[in-house]
Amino acid sequence: MTYKTSLLNFTVGYNPLNKSNTFSSGDYLMGQVTFELTNECEVQSLFVKLKGKAQVLWTENHGKTIVTYQSKEKYFSIKQFVIQESMGKNVLSAGCHVYPFTFQIPAQDLPSSFKSSCGKILYTVEANLNRSMRMDSKAKAEFTLIQKRNTDPVLMTPQQNMIDKKMKLFSSGSVAMDVSIAKTGFCQGEGIKVMASLQNKSSRDIKPKYCLYRKYSYFANRKRKVETKDILKEEGEAIPHSAGQTVTRIITVPSTVATSILNCNIIKVEYRLRVSRPIWLHFYVFLLHAAPESAPPPSYETYGMYPSLTGLDRKP
Repeated sequence: MTYKTSLLNFTVGYNPLNKSNTFSSGDYLMGQVTFELTNECEVQSLFVKLKGKAQVLWTENHGKTIVTYQSKEKYFSIKQFVIQESMGKNVLSAGCHVYPFTFQIPAQDLPSSFKSSCGKILYTVEANLNRSMRMDSKAKAEFTLIQKRNTDPVLMTPQQNMIDKKMKLFSSGSVAMDVSIAKTGFCQGEGIKVMASLQNKSSRDIKPKYCLYRKYSYFANRKRKVETKDILKEEGEAIPHSAGQTVTRIITVPSTVATSILNCNIIKVEYRLRVSRPIWLHFYVFLLHAAPESAPPPSYETYGMYPSLTGLDRKP
């Protein structure tokens, strides 16, 4: 047996389930491991792993000391042998080899995929080829998982906030506000309808202001790190002093923002809507994924394009 074997283009990939190329808990993930051998080769094993995990990492300066905070949360790790370890020899011929596999993503409450500067929720499929007298060859592909659509009736609950505040700085009189939004849960790209009744009894004109902001929270070693960022800001028409007016505003949630995550122990993703100024009213907003579009069925020619688990070795 020669050991001058060359392995080329060792990759692992998966087949899209829908047009948005996303998966959810309970879905089946099908894919294939592909590689090319320039010579005949003895293989000890080939396996594929489906993994899901979350991790956070950040540092803080405490005087002259740099403290590192980190934590991990494992959701699942499923191993599947494509070429089983055995006492005999698994000899593969030179040429291209394609090995299909199928996993079912565990049907549990999994958080959506997420990445930021201090944390990530990651789902991967990994392949490992073990050859005689060689270092293991590895390949990895990430896939996007979205949390199952939340059907909690609380998300359909309207919200209302009221305040009547006396002005002190650069103005006199008072401002009263009664603001409401129709529900709590919104999809990416959906409009938040904000209705505000304002009584401007102050000595200055007031422009209603709107701000949607996000809040990322990371947890490690009994420590919490919080990052906030304004997502969008809008401004309405001025309401004259000593006047009242009811205004309606549609605040469109950007379709590219991360969705809310509350089912991870070390990462939280939350959103708030602030309304008006100089008095701010805050509304909790739960962001959901837009429904993924279904992928069209494969063409007739696609069926059978991958060989079965037996008879995979073939000459080029």
